[in-house]
Amino acid sequence: MRKRAVKGEITPLQTREFLLDDKDVLILKLLQHNARISVKEIADKIHLSPTPVHERIKRLEESGIIKQYAALLEPTKLNKGLMVICYVSLRQHDKNAGLKFIKAINELPEVTECYSISGEFDFMLKVFAADMADFYNFHVNKLSQVENMGHVQSIFVMGVVK
Repeated sequence: MRKRAVKGEITPLQTREFLLDDKDVLILKLLQHNARISVKEIADKIHLSPTPVHERIKRLEESGIIKQYAALLEPTKLNKGLMVICYVSLRQHDKNAGLKFIKAINELPEVTECYSISGEFDFMLKVFAADMADFYNFHVNKLSQVENMGHVQSIFVMGVVK
């Protein structure tokens, strides 16, 4: 019989390579919240000594569970306070057309994330602009000029919840 998780309880996770125990999960949560947290701080919070924490982090990195460390920027401090989610459908759906679209999107600095999705649209883009006029300029002069662009639906983000 499977043990049911109690709300707030950390349960072990099975990866393809090994089982993550509750300490591994806590380490991952702490690093996700603050990638600059020291090994000593993690060790204090999860009640282990620094050496096993360091070894666990190294194992998580080598296994690819920890893919990279990143700095999250505050868009408003960079004069990029307008976040827009753009759903994009392409006119043609062959491999070559998709690769050209991806190459073009990777060259647009306003696009910070791009996902290939299923459903009515082919891609979802996360775009940052200074304001509506800046986004309009991006949409008209850059995004809509991408080869094979079909339909674009833009959703303006009013606030970030999580």
